[in-house]
Amino acid sequence: MSIIRCPTCKKPIDPKLATVPFCSERCRQVDLGRWLGENYSLPVYRLEEEEEESSDTPPNED
Repeated sequence: MSIIRCPTCKKPIDPKLATVPFCSERCRQVDLGRWLGENYSLPVYRLEEEEEESSDTPPNED
């Protein structure tokens, strides 16, 4: 079985803790603060722009 580590401080944690995946409430709050401070972000996929660009080109009529 692999060791689960806290994503904030990297300490090994007990998977039975109520704070999983964090080792403590403090690490949970630190992680929340990082999200709220925009230290983390999710990738943005620009599908709408790609669709708009493709609709600007005339269709091939062969």
